[in-house]
Amino acid sequence: MDNQRNLILAVVLSAVLLFGWDFAMRTFYPDPADDVPANMASRDDIPAERALEREGDNLAAGRISVGGDAVDQSVVRDVETELASEGRVTIDAPEVAGTINPVGARVDDILLKTHRQTVEPDSGPIRLFAPAGTDIEQYAQFGWVGDGIATPTAQTRWQVVDGDRLTHETPVTLAWDNGQGQQFLLRFAVDEHYMFTVTQMVRNTGSGAVALRPYAFVARTSETASRSTWNVHSGPLAALDGAIDFEWNYDDVEEQGVVDNPGETEWVGFTDIYWMSALIPDDAVGATSAFRSLGNSDYRADLYYEPVTVPAGGSVTRTTRLFAGAKESGLLSAYQDAGITQFGNAIDWGWFGFIAWPMWQVLIFLFGLVGNFGVAIICLTVIIRAILFPIAQKQFASMAQMRAVQPKMKALQERYKDDKPKLQQEMAKLYKDEKVNPLAGCLPIFLQIPIFFALYKTLLLAIEMRHQPFFGWIRDLSAPDPAHILNLFGLLDFTPPGFLGIGVLAVLLGCTMFLQFRLNPAATDPMQQQIFMIMPWVLMFVMAPFAAGLLIYWITSNLLTLAQQRYLYAKNPQLRAQMAKDREEKARKAEREKAARAEGR
Repeated sequence: MDNQRNLILAVVLSAVLLFGWDFAMRTFYPDPADDVPANMASRDDIPAERALEREGDNLAAGRISVGGDAVDQSVVRDVETELASEGRVTIDAPEVAGTINPVGARVDDILLKTHRQTVEPDSGPIRLFAPAGTDIEQYAQFGWVGDGIATPTAQTRWQVVDGDRLTHETPVTLAWDNGQGQQFLLRFAVDEHYMFTVTQMVRNTGSGAVALRPYAFVARTSETASRSTWNVHSGPLAALDGAIDFEWNYDDVEEQGVVDNPGETEWVGFTDIYWMSALIPDDAVGATSAFRSLGNSDYRADLYYEPVTVPAGGSVTRTTRLFAGAKESGLLSAYQDAGITQFGNAIDWGWFGFIAWPMWQVLIFLFGLVGNFGVAIICLTVIIRAILFPIAQKQFASMAQMRAVQPKMKALQERYKDDKPKLQQEMAKLYKDEKVNPLAGCLPIFLQIPIFFALYKTLLLAIEMRHQPFFGWIRDLSAPDPAHILNLFGLLDFTPPGFLGIGVLAVLLGCTMFLQFRLNPAATDPMQQQIFMIMPWVLMFVMAPFAAGLLIYWITSNLLTLAQQRYLYAKNPQLRAQMAKDREEKARKAEREKAARAEGR
C-alpha cells in the first residue's frame, strides 16, 4: 500500500512539475520562438511620426526636443512607399545596405546583408532600421538645438554636397544653410561592418556668436522588440562611468517618462537579443544621455553634448558613432579593444558569464576545426566530460562506500526508528567512522548545472549560432527540434503545444537518461526508486521546447556517462556485484508482491 501511495505521489508531483513549468514559462517568460523577429512584423495600431514640440529652455534643461510639424497620427505609413521618396542617399557597405533620408538627414533604412529573416535561404535580409511613422520604425538622427537661431528640424531637407553613395571607402556629406549666417554639415562614413561615423559641424559666418547644443538620438518602437526575460535583457541599454546598465526596460521608461542617465555616457541605445543600435559620443568631449518615452510604444535614446558658443567666423565639430547591426561577439570585442568601453559586454552573458564566455570561445575554435556547430557541441561535451572524469571516479568510489555501509544503516534505522534525532546522530557517526561522504555523489551534478546553463545562454544569445544547421532535419541549433512526433513529423497540419512538442531529440534524451539511471545502484528508498523511474520521461517533456543544440549536448553527455559508468563498474567489481544483487532482490520482491495480490483476489 505504501509503495502504491508513493507511486501515485510521484506521478502527481511529476505532473505538477510538467504542467506547472509549461504554464509558468508561457505566462511569465514566453517562448522566444513565438516572438516576431526584431523589426520584421507589422503593428495595426501604431500612429505615424510623433509631433515633437520644441521647448524654449531645452538647452538649460539639458533635455532635447526635436521640432516637427503635426501630422495625422491615425495613418501608419508604408515602408516601401517611404523608401521610394526622391533624393535618398544609397548605403552600400560590405555588411549593411540602405539609404539616408535627406529630409531630416535621418539614417532610417538599414538592411543587414549577412543575416536572414528565417532559416530559409531566400527569406531576405534582416531589416534593422525603418522610417519614422511606419509600423516597424527605428532610425537615428543627428542635429543641434539653438538659442535664438534657426536649427535643422525633422522636416529640413538637406543637400548632398560631397559624394553620392555611402560605402566603406567613400563618405557622404550633407549640408543645410539657415539663411542667418550659419551652415550645418553632416559627414557620414561607415566601416566594413556596422559602425557609422557621423561628423557634425557648424560654421558661423554671421556677425555675432551663437549658442548651440549638438545632439543625436536613436528612436524606435518597442512593438517589434524581442521580449526581455529574467535571463535575457532586451530594451534600453547604456554604458555609464565604465559599467553596463541593464536596469531599465521599456515599461520602466514609459512609467518614468524621461530617465536621465547618471554620470558620463560611454554609449547608449537599444538592444534586442541579436541586434543593437547604439550611439557612441566623441571621446574628446564626453556626453550625457537619457531614455525617453514618446507614448504609444515609441521610445528614444538621447545623446547630448554640453552647450557650446560658436564665435563669429568660427566653427564647432562633434563626432558621434552609430552602431547599427548584429551583436557578433568577436566584432563587439574588437570595437571594445579599439576603445569603446564595455562594448563587448553588450551581450548579457549573466551570472555564469565567467563560464559562458570561455565556453563560447572554445565552441568558436572547435567550429573552425570541424565546420559544424553541432559537431562542435559534441566535441565540447567530450572535453567537459574528460575534465570531470576524475570527479566521476570519486563519485563512484563514494557510491561503493555507501553501498558497503548499507547493512549497518538499515540496522540503525530499525534500532532508532522511533527516535529520529538519535538516528541522525548515529548515522553521522557511522559516516565519520567509515569515512563516507554522502554528498560526494552530488558533486558532478552541481558542477554540471552552471555548465548546462552557460551553454543554454550561449545558444540563446550568440547570433553566430542563429540558423546554424546540424544534420538532417536539424536546420537551426538555436531553435527547438522541429520534428514533432505527435504530428507525424509534419505530415499532420497542426503544431502541438510546447509541452507536447516531443521531438526525436527529446525522446533520445529520455531514453539515454533512463538507461543512465538503470546503471546507477538502486536507491534504498522505494519512493526514490519510483521517482528515478519517472524522472527521465518528465525531463523529456520539460526539455522538448529547448534549443536543439542544448539537447544534443545533454544526449551526448548521457551517452558518455553510460560509457563511463560501464568502465568504472569494470574497475569496481564490488559495486557491480552489489548492483546485480540489488536488482535480483528487487525482482524477487516484485514477484512476491504480485503473488500476494493474486492470492488476495
